[in-house]
Amino acid sequence: MAQKRLFRSTSSKVLGGVCGGVAEYFDVDPTLVRIAYLLLEFCTAFFPGILLYIICWIIVPEKR
Repeated sequence: MAQKRLFRSTSSKVLGGVCGGVAEYFDVDPTLVRIAYLLLEFCTAFFPGILLYIICWIIVPEKR
């Protein structure tokens, strides 16, 4: 069985491909992941969610 890895998406990206990559990893619609991310942003007063996104953008490799 092949090991499943998280990558930033190159085909379904809006900004950095993080939400698209998470959607591909969990095999869900990228729009649902983006909506969940926006809800997280509103619930955490923006800063922690933005910081998390930037960290993931730096750490998670782009799919080749």
